[in-house]
Amino acid sequence: MVRRKIYLVFKKKKMGLDVFVCNWFNKFRGLMFCRKKNARALLFDFEKSVKLNIHSFFVFFPFVAVWLDDKNKIIEIKIVRPFTVAVNPKKPYQKLVEIPMNRSYFEMVRFLVGDAKHLNT
Repeated sequence: MVRRKIYLVFKKKKMGLDVFVCNWFNKFRGLMFCRKKNARALLFDFEKSVKLNIHSFFVFFPFVAVWLDDKNKIIEIKIVRPFTVAVNPKKPYQKLVEIPMNRSYFEMVRFLVGDAKHLNT
């Protein structure tokens, strides 16, 4: 996987995030079967806008899903719990970032969804 830095702007603040760009196989697999401690932030980049559901089957920890448009503007943010059948964004998107709720991404999770103490990071 290729590593890339993206910048997310939320509530007039900007924060950089190192992500791994998913190829076609990684788009299918996502965070499934990863260990929470070693999980990395993933970027799913689609050629055109899509409105696909995501799920968290075989993901044994919560993660933050961030849907972006083609200009990296945040469309929607949701916390996805383990073994959720379907998570639907309200609008089409071009990119999706999955951020594991682990110690490595504590600051980013707090930046996007607030104090995450109750989420067992």
